[in-house]
Amino acid sequence: MKKRITINDIANDLGISKTTVSFVLNGKARENHISVILEKKILKHIEKVGYSPNQFAQGLRAGKTKIIAMMVEDISDPFFSSIARIVEENAYNHGYKIFYCSTENNTQKAKDLIQVYRTRQVDGYIIAPPPGIETELEELLADGHPVVLFDRTLPGIICDNVVADNYRGTYTAIQHFIKNGYRNIAIITLDSDQVQMMERLRGYQDALDEIKQPYSVKKVIYHDDKENCIREIEEFLAANPGLDAVFFATNYIADNGLESIRNLELRIPEDLGVIVFDDYNLFRLFTPSITAISQPIKEMAEQVISLMLERLTANEPAAEVKTIVHHSRLMVRKSSVSKSL
Repeated sequence: MKKRITINDIANDLGISKTTVSFVLNGKARENHISVILEKKILKHIEKVGYSPNQFAQGLRAGKTKIIAMMVEDISDPFFSSIARIVEENAYNHGYKIFYCSTENNTQKAKDLIQVYRTRQVDGYIIAPPPGIETELEELLADGHPVVLFDRTLPGIICDNVVADNYRGTYTAIQHFIKNGYRNIAIITLDSDQVQMMERLRGYQDALDEIKQPYSVKKVIYHDDKENCIREIEEFLAANPGLDAVFFATNYIADNGLESIRNLELRIPEDLGVIVFDDYNLFRLFTPSITAISQPIKEMAEQVISLMLERLTANEPAAEVKTIVHHSRLMVRKSSVSKSL
């Protein structure tokens, strides 16, 4: 492997000090009384040998690494990967790089990753936070690190955040079921106290309260073994034969739920209407096509990186944090058509 050329190598080649080379590389030749002739000589030699500066080391010296940490629940999930792609593109156009990681909603893993990023001295943090990292976030904010939360918030943490209206999106979806003649509606959701999941459950409950219908709630473990999750949903549906519709609170729960429905040989929507929170392409292609709540991914992603860049480039701290709530859209398809049709 070709040896990496260093500032020392350039200085030795030209018989000058390493400090002189460093001043030229950092655009400080004039203020340090380096002649134009010597500056040009150094730059010409740098081009000749193909020297490439260590940007990370440069960033540490300057107090800026031009790197933003992005922590998501699962980078393979279509929602998070779509958000991350747009954030990365916008960040790159402004001279920043994104370092990704998945927390898997694991509190200790998230804490460990924050510590790793702190040692790398990244400039800012974009986080879809798992529960239990409030102390770490408070420490980041106290130390002056820009933090933008998205997809969900953490109670008591005061920082910029970008979220979808989880309550309104779910409430609208259940109302759609009701208007189409469905009454015995279940929700299959995560066994989680995350704010966004609680808001989806609240939207479901409030919509059913209006027509005085009882709740039917099934909670599953986050990223449980696939076969176990399918079996649990099958058992739930089989034990509640009076259900005529089901709302899946996430798209990955719906993946297992749709397989459970097929295994039970239930027909959609004749036997069971279906709506999913968080749309993605396969739902359009499913037979029958699946009604889903579409989150405004592009707008959310652009707002996330806009808030982060605003914090990073501000000459002084902003007066107040910003909370941006985006409205979702119900994509009505065949899985929730009127029962009278």
